[in-house]
Amino acid sequence: MNHNFPDDFIWGAATASFQIEGAAYDFGKLPSIWDTFSHTPGNVVNGDTGDFACDHYNRFIQDIAIMKELGIKAYRFSISWPRVMKDAKNTPNPQGIEFYKKLTDELIKNDIKPVATLYHWDLPQILQDEGGWANRKTAEYFVNFAELMFRELDGKIYQWITFNEPSVFIFLGNLDGVHAPGMKDIWTSAKCVHNVLLAHGETVKRFRKNGYKGQIGITLNLAPYEPASKDNKDVMAALTGDAQWNRLFLDPIFKGTYPKIIMENPQFKKILEAIDSEDMKVISEKIDFLGINYYFRNVVKYSQKGKLGFESVKMDGEKTYFGWEVYPQGLYDILRYIKENYGNIPLYITENGATYDDILTSDRKIHDVQRISYLKRHFEKALLAIQDGINLKGYYVWSLLDNFEWAEGYSKRFGLVYIDYKTFERIPKDSFLWYKKVIEENTFEV
Repeated sequence: MNHNFPDDFIWGAATASFQIEGAAYDFGKLPSIWDTFSHTPGNVVNGDTGDFACDHYNRFIQDIAIMKELGIKAYRFSISWPRVMKDAKNTPNPQGIEFYKKLTDELIKNDIKPVATLYHWDLPQILQDEGGWANRKTAEYFVNFAELMFRELDGKIYQWITFNEPSVFIFLGNLDGVHAPGMKDIWTSAKCVHNVLLAHGETVKRFRKNGYKGQIGITLNLAPYEPASKDNKDVMAALTGDAQWNRLFLDPIFKGTYPKIIMENPQFKKILEAIDSEDMKVISEKIDFLGINYYFRNVVKYSQKGKLGFESVKMDGEKTYFGWEVYPQGLYDILRYIKENYGNIPLYITENGATYDDILTSDRKIHDVQRISYLKRHFEKALLAIQDGINLKGYYVWSLLDNFEWAEGYSKRFGLVYIDYKTFERIPKDSFLWYKKVIEENTFEV
């Protein structure tokens, strides 16, 4: 049985600047919080850093040739803020800007739509030293950076994405301390939430005001939250988890309000009640699309040990090499959740993929059948959503290349293309060849 996608469906792949570019201190690039964090002993598996990553900065033409071979219609990359601004605030770095001009020109030359994420976690360290996202001024500096890139790349970018996964970089970086900048403070996290959303809204507003070309939206990491039992405490735990992870960002963007359940939480209430009502008008500036990153669902139970009164429950069954539950139904569920709660807005899967223990054979092949199975089952759910009237327009697989996987360093591989980190050789996996066929035929067999 064939599964045919709409003719205008956009198949793509995604990466992020810090995870692939390397050239961490070259050509005027400033240190980012991830340079600092990864160079601090004990923070990253095996002491890995992003100093060289995949050396994409020097090999982007080769990588775009690989994209062309794969046949993707769109490539989602991110722009390194510390690479394109000398002081992170007002002064451009022409060398950094030139790199992204060459990158986008090469993509367009190869008939690949450039999709640019403005912030994929690499905050300039000098701004973190001034308070990071907990400092409202950082939102102003971000808008300056965004406008610089809008001007420099106007007419070349198909889609602009303001932020990638604010829930992840805020809570893992400022509440749990396992990502950069490595803080563990609920008050800081609450301030970061509001300032990031404000930066997003002001950027969209400025984009509209100045008439830049293309579409603009945001990418959120979304996950269904399900109670571990029918007990009222577990049900409330799931509602709280959904509010903190999903609605804390969705509600302000689409409804101009924070979730009531969050506003009633004393740990957030003090911060969020003090905000200017005008901020919410800015935050809810209309966007053209929503990007969704989906990896797994969350099953939760009530727990006094949890910072917000709940904790996740580990589920039995199939897992990726990351230890994440394989649950394709969750992709369909979150797409329907968006339609039912926020309207039938244009949606893109801006990330979805899996890590497995990819083995390089003696003839230098990678037979990643598990990844093919994973993607196939998630593509099925995406198609079912389209058939049920959900406005899903594209799917960008994470990731084009194996890369620096944040606190996991190089120990986890998401790529369709294998990277030999000693030689930087690129080796397409079996999943690459399978996805190439899906794109060519706009369908797949079950």
